[in-house]
Amino acid sequence: MDSAISDPRPARADAPLSANASQGLKIVIVGGFGVGKTTMVRSVSEIRPLDTEATMTQVGYGVDDPTLAPGKSTTTVAFDFGRITIDDEHVLYLFGAPGQERFWFLWDRLFTGALGAIVLVDPRRITDSWYAIDRLEHQRTPFIVACNNFGDAAGVDEVREALDLDPQVPLIECDARYRDSCKSVLITLVEHLYNPENPQ
Repeated sequence: MDSAISDPRPARADAPLSANASQGLKIVIVGGFGVGKTTMVRSVSEIRPLDTEATMTQVGYGVDDPTLAPGKSTTTVAFDFGRITIDDEHVLYLFGAPGQERFWFLWDRLFTGALGAIVLVDPRRITDSWYAIDRLEHQRTPFIVACNNFGDAAGVDEVREALDLDPQVPLIECDARYRDSCKSVLITLVEHLYNPENPQ
């Protein structure tokens, strides 16, 4: 069944913004291939998310390594997009970046104008997150790190040490399949961004 047909949320065209909406806040979700970025956008968006998932084919073998995400049959080829209305004036726009190395050239453009970012980590593949953190630090984009729960994996303390994170960067656990968990990640990011003790 077509997921768009079974998704009860309205499409963006059927869910216009409030006439008072004046502040668009851009958040980018980055991380390695298959860590759950598309899942997070789908879970938390109030509208039917736009995604550019394409079926993985034989052409991608040797370019993308599907062994890193067993059972994954689709992949993002541009970006995912979702929306959350905070109040009459403020709207949060979520952009999920593609994880494959061949699409990393898109990241710096996605970071442009971003209020902040979420680095989504698969604790079983911590090294896949290094490039995302390097790019965000280079762009001076504030970020937090969220460990997606894939079951038996490294704890957050091990992840923090492996990523050599600044002590001021929040690191939390989440499950990208669940809206409430994703909302907690977004709240943590906003609190981090507006913490007066956090140098931006």
